[in-house]
Amino acid sequence: MAFKLVVLVCALAAAQAGYIAPAAYSAHPVAYAAAPVVHAAPVVHAAPVAYAAPIAKVVAVAPVARVEEYDAHPQYSFAYDVQDGLTGDSKSQHESRDGDVVHGSYSVVDPDGTKRTVDYSADPHNGFNAVVRKEPLAHVAKVAAVAPVVHAAPVVHAAPVVHAAPVVHAAPLAYSAPVYHH
Repeated sequence: MAFKLVVLVCALAAAQAGYIAPAAYSAHPVAYAAAPVVHAAPVVHAAPVAYAAPIAKVVAVAPVARVEEYDAHPQYSFAYDVQDGLTGDSKSQHESRDGDVVHGSYSVVDPDGTKRTVDYSADPHNGFNAVVRKEPLAHVAKVAAVAPVVHAAPVVHAAPVVHAAPVVHAAPLAYSAPVYHH
């Protein structure tokens, strides 16, 4: 119902603004694809009436559909490498795609001093497959053995927390069934 009201107000606003000419003044018949043409009795125009401001101006904006481009055979290749001597962060990755087939590899140095390398591939026939390899790094173990051990100050604990008395909840409220009068 609200939609019909909006359409009516839009039509009235368009007629009031002069976008829709009355049938008697139009040189060409007006036809709409959405609504059937209804023929009524001929319109007889009397003397012009004083101009009145439009009742309401309604602007209907149709949503703009974004068309996403579709690539039937996507292709890409990327890689990165991080080697930070200050923090010891060491990782790398490379991956390439040709259509539905993806191949790649990544490596990272784990906290235990081993380098973990994962070689993976994915395709519609075999699904996702990964092979994980771990190899010890000799230079990481040497650096860890040479690093000096620094002891922190002892931790002093505060007094234990004493809890207050337990919280007692009141009884739940009782609800009665609604009373209907005839």
